[in-house]
Amino acid sequence: MNEKTLRVLEYNKIIDILKDNTESSLGKELVSQIKPLTDIDEIENRQKETEEALELIIKRGTPPLYGIHDVRGEIKRAEIGGTLGPGSLLKISDSLRVVRSLKNYLKETREDKNGNYPVVGNLINELSVFEYIEESINNAIISEEEISDNASPALRSIRRKINMKNDSIRDKLNSIISSSNNKKYLQDSIVTIREGRYVVPVKQENRGNFPGLVHDQSSSGATLFVEPMAVVELNNELKELKIEEQHEIERILIELTNMVRERSNEIRNNQKILQRLDFIFAKGKIAVNMDGTKPILNDRGYINIKKGRHPLLDKKKVVPIDIYIGDDFRTLVITGPNTGGKTVTLKTVGLLCLMAQSGLHIPADHNSEVGVFNKIFADIGDEQSIEQNLSTFSSHMTNIVEILKNVEEKNLVLFDELGAGTDPVEGAALAMSILDYLYNIKVRTIATTHYSQLKIYALTKEGVKNASMEFDVETLSPTYKLSIGIPGKSNAFEISKRLGLMDYIISHAQTLISKENVDFEDVLKTMDQDRKRIEENKLETERLKIEIERLKEELTDEKERTQEAKEKIIYKAKEEARNILRNAKEESDLIVSNLRNISNEIERERNIKIQEAQDKLKSKLNETEKDLSIKLLDVKSSKPPKNLKVGESVEILSLNQSGIVVSLPDDNGNLQVQVGIMKINVPVSSLRRIKENDSQKRTAVMTKNILKFKTQDIKNEIDLRGETLDEALLDLDKYLDDVYISGLKEIYIIHGKGTGVLRSGISDLLKSHKHVKSYRLGKYGEGGSGVTVVELK
Repeated sequence: MNEKTLRVLEYNKIIDILKDNTESSLGKELVSQIKPLTDIDEIENRQKETEEALELIIKRGTPPLYGIHDVRGEIKRAEIGGTLGPGSLLKISDSLRVVRSLKNYLKETREDKNGNYPVVGNLINELSVFEYIEESINNAIISEEEISDNASPALRSIRRKINMKNDSIRDKLNSIISSSNNKKYLQDSIVTIREGRYVVPVKQENRGNFPGLVHDQSSSGATLFVEPMAVVELNNELKELKIEEQHEIERILIELTNMVRERSNEIRNNQKILQRLDFIFAKGKIAVNMDGTKPILNDRGYINIKKGRHPLLDKKKVVPIDIYIGDDFRTLVITGPNTGGKTVTLKTVGLLCLMAQSGLHIPADHNSEVGVFNKIFADIGDEQSIEQNLSTFSSHMTNIVEILKNVEEKNLVLFDELGAGTDPVEGAALAMSILDYLYNIKVRTIATTHYSQLKIYALTKEGVKNASMEFDVETLSPTYKLSIGIPGKSNAFEISKRLGLMDYIISHAQTLISKENVDFEDVLKTMDQDRKRIEENKLETERLKIEIERLKEELTDEKERTQEAKEKIIYKAKEEARNILRNAKEESDLIVSNLRNISNEIERERNIKIQEAQDKLKSKLNETEKDLSIKLLDVKSSKPPKNLKVGESVEILSLNQSGIVVSLPDDNGNLQVQVGIMKINVPVSSLRRIKENDSQKRTAVMTKNILKFKTQDIKNEIDLRGETLDEALLDLDKYLDDVYISGLKEIYIIHGKGTGVLRSGISDLLKSHKHVKSYRLGKYGEGGSGVTVVELK
């Protein structure tokens, strides 16, 4: 396709809009390669995929394409034996998530029994899902800088040891800086880190009194940062653990990279398909935004655009046009006033043809038809070059010469103001000759002009048709409507008269033009009046047609009302018959009900007798149970306890249970004892007083067992990622109670970085929680801002 034509028709702006609707750099890369096609079958396939994307977006919404990354470099690195970093693995995980989401998107769509998407559906079906790789990466990697403790048991163990070692070092250093002997040597009672090792600030003059290794000094030289000898070995052990941690992280990354390497071909194929899908759905999105429709394609150069709109103009303000060419005529000559819309019409036709041949829907009504052209040429606008010292006419003619050298059958040519910029007579003659040449070689041509000679040419030449942009003389403004078959009238005298030019000047001007021109203008005026009269008649016909339709609808409604009345009469008769049957049924039901009542009365008397027998049996069982209870509790202790008080702990010998005295013995020597949730009446002789220390020992043993169970079950971290704020706060509150009972002093809350909503809500809870002593965000190696470290009371 001619590059100059693409530029003049602003095809690149459509490409930019298409890029803005892609979700990835891969999609933009494919959009950059798009060009108008000339093979009608290939264009039809491209239009089909756009149609499917449009239908899917309308029915199911925007597809889940966010997260597509260009991972071709990462795949290549994995294949040649390199190790992928956390960021690269997360990009692969995101792309695999998009694949899985698209599978679900298509699966949901298939529930629609009318859904049939062979192009998009086949592409999605070819995608390979590797959920185990996606989950492995997500479980192991928190962010581009951090690996999760859940990546491996070994890493979790190493980090736990690191935390314990940090605690030991801090405790040791705190004891050093808190010592009264050392305070006089220190610049300040703080602990800091230099070169990854814990140090304390020592005054320069006290260096010899404070044994340790110097790692740094202040800018003034007054303070030395010294690692006390007491923690050198601990710092060495910490350093070894961190090296061990880094080795384990490298092992994990190698393991994940191997997973990717094993499926590199499938993942690379996914990339190509995702790129294609991103491109296809971008075409669907701009079709939605432009109210685009799928054009009917043909290879005979026929154009029939219905209510076409220029895609770069506001669709709410632009006036749609109807234009056709290529069936009974091959050349269209458009006349009309300046700023009347002639140039926009040319650009609309050209750009819509380019869009259609690029597989894009066009902003026009359904059933608009577009021919497939091998080349489209356009000479639109002032292309003169100051550097080449070319006039407007010379610039246009240079471009036209280039077009005529390359034009051939099955081409479309668009001329704006053909022959303008020179003598009108010569310019008009030259324009007619150019149009004749193009017509003879069967080229579809649309040209705009102001020349009356071209209007006559279009009227008299077979295969050439006039068209005009309408102009409202009353308001002196264009309507931007295109009328095919009628040439435009100049309206120069009418416009001048309405603008205030004197009548005698206008009359004198009319005498200066030739009689042929006057007659021709009169013919155009008559044609324009006839056209308006025909349009008025057409409007009247349309009005009468609407009136006939209205009367037809009223007659249909009346017929329906008559039918409804007939059905109501029949319904009423049926309803009366149902009422007769209903009354008969009610009478029969009443008789049956009376019989049932009699039967129920007999049944009730029988039940009363059964109940009396059951009550008598229950009473007998209660007496037996009471006697048995007395015998069970009637166990004499060797020495019945004396002077029992309410609240004392006792043991019921017959039950081998301990309890608490609730009431003092009565006259018969019986009292109440609370055993668990039950109160039991027992004789004092069946009790034995329990010493206080025995009771305390039992309580202590129970408490110890509970704490032991809790300590074994509870972990020092909780992962709340993926939960809503309400769910996370509920789980965290219970967890804090459990860890407090278990005796843990420091815990880790994993909430991730995300939007910060979860982190903020957790912080608000911790501020006022009764078990929390202090909290802070994690340091490097602890999870950073994705983890909160809590110290418990």
